[in-house]
Amino acid sequence: MIDDIKERHFEMTIKIKKCTLKDLHKLQEISYETFNETFKHQNTPENMNVYLQRAFHLNQLEKELSNLSSHFFFVYFEHEVAGYLKVNMNDAQTEEMGDESLEIERIYIRSKFQKHGLGKYLLNKAIEIALEESKIKIWLGVWEKNENAIAFYKKMGFVQTGAHSFYMGDEEQVDFIMVKTLI
Repeated sequence: MIDDIKERHFEMTIKIKKCTLKDLHKLQEISYETFNETFKHQNTPENMNVYLQRAFHLNQLEKELSNLSSHFFFVYFEHEVAGYLKVNMNDAQTEEMGDESLEIERIYIRSKFQKHGLGKYLLNKAIEIALEESKIKIWLGVWEKNENAIAFYKKMGFVQTGAHSFYMGDEEQVDFIMVKTLI
């Protein structure tokens, strides 16, 4: 006879925390790691290094963290930083999209934490912020060769409305502009 077996269900712990200047070094570390994981196989090492040094230099990240119209959030999975989100409003947006818009500039998840719904979790956080700030649409730029991200954003209700140039070092690349209307 088999004794009663009690199944234990472990709920995955996902938490989000707004970044402050105290998080500067951790933000730089995870920015380097996730950007490299995502793009190094499709870009030259020279162009990657130029971009990483410019975009994720401590002075640049400090400036962005200090901007009241930009917000960074770490997402934790099982008590470990798994990725981050950066949103911009008003004049912090990287394109002129108007005061009724919120930009998702970055959603990056460390590779070992992908496929756990964390990207969707961060996207929902961006939507929540947009609604709290009375924004009517959210938008983002996504590299035309990042097929997984494009498919994810389409699944989440974004549509491509345009494109713009993006420089990875000295190489001009194309980002698709994708928009989701909230109201």
